[in-house]
Amino acid sequence: MPDFSFDDTPERKKMLREQAHANRNAQENKDELSRDICAKFVGLPEYVRARTVMYYIDVRSEVRTRHDLPTALTQGKKIIVPWCNDKGELELFHLESMDELAIGMYKILEPKQELRGLPAKQVDAKDLDLIMVPGVAFDRSGARMGHGKGYYDKLLQHARLDAPLVALAFECQLFPEIPTAPHDVFMDRIITERAVYQGKGRAG
Repeated sequence: MPDFSFDDTPERKKMLREQAHANRNAQENKDELSRDICAKFVGLPEYVRARTVMYYIDVRSEVRTRHDLPTALTQGKKIIVPWCNDKGELELFHLESMDELAIGMYKILEPKQELRGLPAKQVDAKDLDLIMVPGVAFDRSGARMGHGKGYYDKLLQHARLDAPLVALAFECQLFPEIPTAPHDVFMDRIITERAVYQGKGRAG
């Protein structure tokens, strides 16, 4: 049984989130480690089998994916990236060229506004065969802590159950245990610079 009560879970989450941010910000060699982590991602059997793959685009000190996106676009996959609309919801965009991205609000690289509404660029979450997920903190069972806004939780509710959820993280973002609630979604894999961890997934 977890060693915390429901009442102190929000405070525990706040402390863990702050510690994870500090750890990630202090992580050295982010570019090099990110390349190693992304290489493990494309080496997964699930990636080889997938036709439609969602990549997140890194912000701040997350595992960096933007340097690997150009290569991903040449590998015969349909590459999808998320962006956040005015309602605070993630929408999905079919990325075919890095030229379709631009620096938006908060200095985040995202699809150009004039392209987002094009029917050919819009994608349903149920079309995804493999989903790359960012996060602030994780444990080795696949529990994930985001920024607390629920963006990815809402998106993942609409994904197919047979579409694996693979989180990218630095080892310093892993903790012995992340407080979870019944509605929380567990990752199928967590990839760090050291290992690929098997999570519970949504069946767990």
